[in-house]
Amino acid sequence: MSKHAKLSAGLLAAWLVFALSSSALHLYEAAPNTPPIALGLAVVTPVVLFLLWFASSAGFRQFILSLNPRAVTLVQSVRVAGIVFLALGSFKILPEYFALSAGWGDIIIGATAPFAALMLANPAHRRGFIFWQLLGIADLVNALALGTLSGFIDPHGIPTAAMAVLPMSYITTFAVPVFFILHIIGIAQARRWPSTVSAATGAGFQPVPQR
Repeated sequence: MSKHAKLSAGLLAAWLVFALSSSALHLYEAAPNTPPIALGLAVVTPVVLFLLWFASSAGFRQFILSLNPRAVTLVQSVRVAGIVFLALGSFKILPEYFALSAGWGDIIIGATAPFAALMLANPAHRRGFIFWQLLGIADLVNALALGTLSGFIDPHGIPTAAMAVLPMSYITTFAVPVFFILHIIGIAQARRWPSTVSAATGAGFQPVPQR
Protein backbone atom coordinates (compact mmCIF):
# COMPACT_ATOMS: atom_id res chain seq x y z
CA MET A 1 0.00 0.00 0.00
CA SER A 2 1.40 3.41 -0.98
CA LYS A 3 1.98 6.15 1.54
CA HIS A 4 -0.92 8.13 0.07
CA ALA A 5 -3.22 5.13 0.41
CA LYS A 6 -2.21 4.65 4.05
CA LEU A 7 -2.55 8.34 4.83
CA SER A 8 -5.95 8.52 3.11
CA ALA A 9 -7.20 5.49 5.04
CA GLY A 10 -5.97 6.96 8.32
CA LEU A 11 -7.59 10.33 7.65
CA LEU A 12 -10.83 8.64 6.65
CA ALA A 13 -10.90 6.68 9.91
CA ALA A 14 -10.07 9.79 11.96
CA TRP A 15 -12.77 11.74 10.16
CA LEU A 16 -15.33 9.03 10.95
CA VAL A 17 -14.39 9.05 14.63
CA PHE A 18 -14.59 12.84 14.75
CA ALA A 19 -17.96 12.90 12.98
CA LEU A 20 -19.44 10.37 15.39
CA SER A 21 -17.94 11.87 18.55
CA SER A 22 -18.88 15.45 17.69
CA SER A 23 -22.43 14.29 16.93
CA ALA A 24 -22.55 12.47 20.27
CA LEU A 25 -21.61 15.77 21.91
CA HIS A 26 -24.54 17.48 20.12
CA LEU A 27 -22.24 19.99 18.43
CA TYR A 28 -24.39 20.17 15.30
CA GLU A 29 -27.71 20.99 16.90
CA ALA A 30 -28.99 24.49 16.09
CA ALA A 31 -31.74 26.66 17.48
CA PRO A 32 -35.12 26.43 15.69
CA ASN A 33 -35.35 28.33 12.39
CA THR A 34 -31.62 29.13 12.35
CA PRO A 35 -29.16 28.00 9.68
CA PRO A 36 -27.24 24.84 10.70
CA ILE A 37 -23.83 26.48 10.32
CA ALA A 38 -21.86 23.83 12.22
CA LEU A 39 -23.48 21.05 10.22
CA GLY A 40 -22.77 22.89 6.99
CA LEU A 41 -19.11 23.27 7.90
CA ALA A 42 -18.91 19.56 8.69
CA VAL A 43 -20.09 18.81 5.15
CA VAL A 44 -18.07 21.40 3.25
CA THR A 45 -14.73 21.29 5.08
CA PRO A 46 -13.68 17.72 4.09
CA VAL A 47 -14.57 18.39 0.45
CA VAL A 48 -12.59 21.64 0.38
CA LEU A 49 -9.58 20.02 2.05
CA PHE A 50 -9.69 17.17 -0.47
CA LEU A 51 -9.77 19.61 -3.40
CA LEU A 52 -6.85 21.60 -1.98
CA TRP A 53 -4.81 18.42 -1.45
CA PHE A 54 -5.68 17.13 -4.90
CA ALA A 55 -4.68 20.43 -6.51
CA SER A 56 -1.43 20.92 -4.59
CA SER A 57 0.05 17.40 -4.40
CA ALA A 58 1.10 15.62 -7.60
CA GLY A 59 1.65 12.38 -5.70
CA PHE A 60 -1.80 12.42 -4.12
CA ARG A 61 -3.36 13.38 -7.44
CA GLN A 62 -1.64 10.46 -9.15
CA PHE A 63 -2.87 8.10 -6.43
CA ILE A 64 -6.46 9.34 -6.76
CA LEU A 65 -6.46 9.10 -10.54
CA SER A 66 -5.06 5.56 -10.36
CA LEU A 67 -8.06 4.28 -8.38
CA ASN A 68 -10.38 1.89 -10.17
CA PRO A 69 -13.27 4.06 -11.46
CA ARG A 70 -15.65 1.12 -11.35
CA ALA A 71 -14.94 0.47 -7.67
CA VAL A 72 -15.16 4.18 -6.84
CA THR A 73 -18.56 4.39 -8.54
CA LEU A 74 -19.90 1.14 -7.11
CA VAL A 75 -19.54 2.51 -3.57
CA GLN A 76 -22.40 4.88 -4.39
CA SER A 77 -24.76 1.89 -4.47
CA VAL A 78 -25.07 2.10 -0.66
CA ARG A 79 -27.23 5.18 -1.24
CA VAL A 80 -30.21 2.90 -1.73
CA ALA A 81 -30.31 3.23 2.08
CA GLY A 82 -32.01 6.56 1.32
CA ILE A 83 -35.20 4.61 1.97
CA VAL A 84 -34.66 5.62 5.60
CA PHE A 85 -35.59 9.19 4.61
CA LEU A 86 -38.91 7.96 3.27
CA ALA A 87 -39.55 6.10 6.52
CA LEU A 88 -38.72 9.13 8.68
CA GLY A 89 -40.90 11.31 6.49
CA SER A 90 -43.84 8.94 6.84
CA PHE A 91 -43.47 9.06 10.64
CA LYS A 92 -43.33 12.88 10.58
CA ILE A 93 -39.79 12.94 11.93
CA LEU A 94 -38.58 14.78 8.83
CA PRO A 95 -40.57 17.17 6.60
CA GLU A 96 -42.23 15.29 3.76
CA TYR A 97 -40.84 17.46 0.95
CA PHE A 98 -37.29 16.92 2.22
CA ALA A 99 -37.72 13.21 2.89
CA LEU A 100 -39.23 12.47 -0.51
CA SER A 101 -36.66 14.47 -2.45
CA ALA A 102 -33.59 13.26 -0.55
CA GLY A 103 -34.88 9.72 -0.24
CA TRP A 104 -35.86 9.09 -3.84
CA GLY A 105 -32.81 10.94 -5.12
CA ASP A 106 -30.49 8.70 -3.14
CA ILE A 107 -32.41 5.55 -4.03
CA ILE A 108 -32.21 6.33 -7.76
CA ILE A 109 -28.48 7.09 -7.64
CA GLY A 110 -27.80 4.04 -5.48
CA ALA A 111 -29.84 1.73 -7.70
CA THR A 112 -28.15 2.95 -10.89
CA ALA A 113 -24.61 2.93 -9.46
CA PRO A 114 -23.93 -0.69 -10.50
CA PHE A 115 -25.03 0.15 -14.05
CA ALA A 116 -22.79 3.25 -14.10
CA ALA A 117 -19.87 1.27 -12.69
CA LEU A 118 -20.19 -1.70 -15.04
CA MET A 119 -21.45 -0.04 -18.23
CA LEU A 120 -20.40 3.62 -18.19
CA ALA A 121 -17.01 3.64 -16.41
CA ASN A 122 -14.91 3.46 -19.56
CA PRO A 123 -13.75 5.85 -22.28
CA ALA A 124 -16.46 4.71 -24.71
CA HIS A 125 -19.14 6.13 -22.40
CA ARG A 126 -17.20 9.09 -21.05
CA ARG A 127 -19.99 11.65 -21.38
CA GLY A 128 -22.65 9.38 -19.92
CA PHE A 129 -20.38 8.55 -17.00
CA ILE A 130 -19.74 12.23 -16.24
CA PHE A 131 -23.44 13.01 -16.59
CA TRP A 132 -24.33 10.32 -14.06
CA GLN A 133 -21.75 11.70 -11.63
CA LEU A 134 -23.23 15.19 -12.03
CA LEU A 135 -26.70 13.80 -11.32
CA GLY A 136 -25.35 12.30 -8.10
CA ILE A 137 -23.84 15.64 -7.07
CA ALA A 138 -27.10 17.42 -7.92
CA ASP A 139 -29.00 15.04 -5.65
CA LEU A 140 -26.66 15.79 -2.74
CA VAL A 141 -26.80 19.54 -3.32
CA ASN A 142 -30.59 19.45 -3.52
CA ALA A 143 -30.87 17.53 -0.24
CA LEU A 144 -28.44 19.86 1.53
CA ALA A 145 -30.23 22.95 0.22
CA LEU A 146 -33.65 21.70 1.31
CA GLY A 147 -32.30 20.70 4.71
CA THR A 148 -30.61 24.06 5.23
CA LEU A 149 -33.59 26.13 4.08
CA SER A 150 -36.33 24.06 5.71
CA GLY A 151 -36.81 26.62 8.48
CA PHE A 152 -37.48 29.30 5.88
CA ILE A 153 -39.54 27.10 3.55
CA ASP A 154 -41.95 26.09 6.32
CA PRO A 155 -41.16 27.94 9.59
CA HIS A 156 -43.99 26.21 11.48
CA GLY A 157 -43.58 22.77 9.94
CA ILE A 158 -41.58 19.73 10.92
CA PRO A 159 -37.87 20.69 11.26
CA THR A 160 -34.90 18.75 9.92
CA ALA A 161 -33.35 18.68 13.39
CA ALA A 162 -33.12 14.88 13.22
CA MET A 163 -30.32 15.27 10.66
CA ALA A 164 -28.12 16.94 13.30
CA VAL A 165 -28.20 14.09 15.83
CA LEU A 166 -27.17 10.45 15.72
CA PRO A 167 -27.71 8.26 13.86
CA MET A 168 -28.78 10.56 11.01
CA SER A 169 -25.94 13.02 11.60
CA TYR A 170 -23.57 10.26 10.46
CA ILE A 171 -25.09 10.61 6.99
CA THR A 172 -24.69 14.38 6.91
CA THR A 173 -21.24 14.72 8.46
CA PHE A 174 -19.53 11.65 6.99
CA ALA A 175 -21.41 9.86 4.22
CA VAL A 176 -22.43 12.97 2.24
CA PRO A 177 -18.89 14.41 2.02
CA VAL A 178 -17.56 10.96 1.05
CA PHE A 179 -20.12 10.69 -1.73
CA PHE A 180 -19.25 14.20 -2.92
CA ILE A 181 -15.57 13.33 -3.05
CA LEU A 182 -16.20 10.04 -4.87
CA HIS A 183 -18.22 11.88 -7.52
CA ILE A 184 -15.41 14.41 -7.92
CA ILE A 185 -12.89 11.59 -8.30
CA GLY A 186 -15.05 9.93 -10.95
CA ILE A 187 -15.31 13.14 -12.95
CA ALA A 188 -11.57 13.87 -12.63
CA GLN A 189 -10.77 10.38 -13.90
CA ALA A 190 -13.21 10.56 -16.80
CA ARG A 191 -11.91 13.93 -17.96
CA ARG A 192 -8.56 12.26 -18.64
CA TRP A 193 -10.06 9.55 -20.82
CA PRO A 194 -10.03 10.04 -24.60
CA SER A 195 -13.28 11.60 -25.77
CA THR A 196 -13.76 9.03 -28.53
CA VAL A 197 -12.83 5.35 -28.68
CA SER A 198 -13.06 3.07 -31.70
CA ALA A 199 -15.70 0.45 -31.00
CA ALA A 200 -13.96 -1.90 -33.42
CA THR A 201 -10.85 -2.23 -31.26
CA GLY A 202 -12.72 -3.79 -28.34
CA ALA A 203 -9.90 -2.55 -26.11
CA GLY A 204 -10.53 -2.56 -22.39
CA PHE A 205 -10.25 0.48 -20.17
CA GLN A 206 -6.69 1.65 -19.58
CA PRO A 207 -6.07 4.59 -17.20
CA VAL A 208 -4.39 7.57 -18.82
CA PRO A 209 -0.88 7.89 -17.36
CA GLN A 210 -0.08 10.84 -15.11
CA ARG A 211 1.83 13.54 -16.94
